[in-house]
Amino acid sequence: MIEVVDLTKSFPISRQQRRELAAQSAAPSKTAGRPGASATNLQAVAGATFRCRPGRVFALLGPNGAGKTTVLRMIATLLRPDGGRISIAGVDALADPVAARRRLGFLTGSTKLYERLTAEENVRYAADLHGVAAPDYKRRRDALFGALGIEAYAGRRAGQLSTGMKQKIAIARTVIHDPEVVVFDEATSGLDVIAARAIIQLIKDCRAQGKTVLFSTHIMSEVTMLADDLAVFHRGRVLAGGGLEEVLARAVDEHGQRRTLEDEFVRLIDAAEAELGEARP
Repeated sequence: MIEVVDLTKSFPISRQQRRELAAQSAAPSKTAGRPGASATNLQAVAGATFRCRPGRVFALLGPNGAGKTTVLRMIATLLRPDGGRISIAGVDALADPVAARRRLGFLTGSTKLYERLTAEENVRYAADLHGVAAPDYKRRRDALFGALGIEAYAGRRAGQLSTGMKQKIAIARTVIHDPEVVVFDEATSGLDVIAARAIIQLIKDCRAQGKTVLFSTHIMSEVTMLADDLAVFHRGRVLAGGGLEEVLARAVDEHGQRRTLEDEFVRLIDAAEAELGEARP
C-alpha cells in the first residue's frame, strides 16, 4: 500500500528562472507558473493525495513538468516533502525512511549501474545492502536472470552492455530484495521494444504477486494495458482519478460518445489550463 496525503514540495527558483518566469507574466512580481509559486520559489507539488492498493497497478499521468517525478522521488525517500504524509506498506516514510526503503523498489528511465562491476555484482551488491540471505538471493537471482534473459551477460561488466541490457540489470537490482511496493518513473522511456516488454512483464508479475505497483508514463497504451487505477496530475495537483474503467466511463462527449483515454487526458489538461489562465491577474 502507498498512501500519499496532502503532499507539498517547493524548490528555489534561480535568478535566470525568475527572469524567464517574469517574461511570461504580465506582472513582473508574479510567476506565470504553478499556483502557489512566489518570486523566489516554485511549488512543484501542491496538496497531492492518492492511494495505491496491493495487487493493483496505479498509473500517474501528466504532461512534462507536472510534478510526477518529484512525487515519486518523495515516495522513494530521495526527496523530503515540505508537508503532508507518505506511508509505504504501513511505514511512515518521513519518520522512518530506512524502514520504508526496505519495503520499496524504485526504477527510473535514468537508473545508473556501477559500470566497473559485472551484471551479477551490481545485483548482488543491492541484495547485500538489503540484507538478503544467500539462499534467498540465489533463488531470486536465478529466477530474475532467467525471466529477463540476462544469464549469458551475468559476468560482463555493466559498462560493456547495451542500454536495454543495462535496464534489465537495473530491473533485477530493483526487485532482488522482493519489495512489497515497486515504483517505476518513466521506466520504459527511450528503450527498444524488447527491453520495454521486459519491464511491462515485470509490472504484470508484481501485480500477480500481490505487490503494490505505481508507475508514471507518457504512453497511453501502457496505461490501458496495465493500470487498474490512475490519477491525472497537473501543475502539482491531482485533477482526476479513480479506477481505469470508472474514469473511462465518465469520459463521454456532448454527443454521448465515449472518449479515448488520450482524449480525456487532453480534455482535462486543457480545461485546467483554461481555468488557470482565467484566474491569473
